[in-house]
Amino acid sequence: MATAAKERDLLAVIGDEDTVTGLLLAGIGQISQDHRRNFLVVDSKTQTPQIEAAFQEFTERKDIAILLINQHIAERIRPSVDKYEQAFPALLEIPSKDHPYDPSKDSILRRVQKLFGE
Repeated sequence: MATAAKERDLLAVIGDEDTVTGLLLAGIGQISQDHRRNFLVVDSKTQTPQIEAAFQEFTERKDIAILLINQHIAERIRPSVDKYEQAFPALLEIPSKDHPYDPSKDSILRRVQKLFGE
């Protein structure tokens, strides 16, 4: 397991334009030689199956350690997000400029609260 974790050296992001742009400017962007990206910009024209496909790809990749997803986008694929239980990549729901964080919608936080009986 430790060896597998060492190979995971990327962040991935599924988010709105502002979130993805900020993270790309911070240096997380990567496009592999086979043109696979570690980010997806979601806007009003992005279809839910496209978001689902990116989520599936990013959660199956062995080079991604953390997957960041805007919470309002996670809501669009909530069944997949709720079903995801792997340790790697770690899944984190984050707020966006226009959509504040709502702890009651965060599936990871709900699981932790259930573990501690809250």
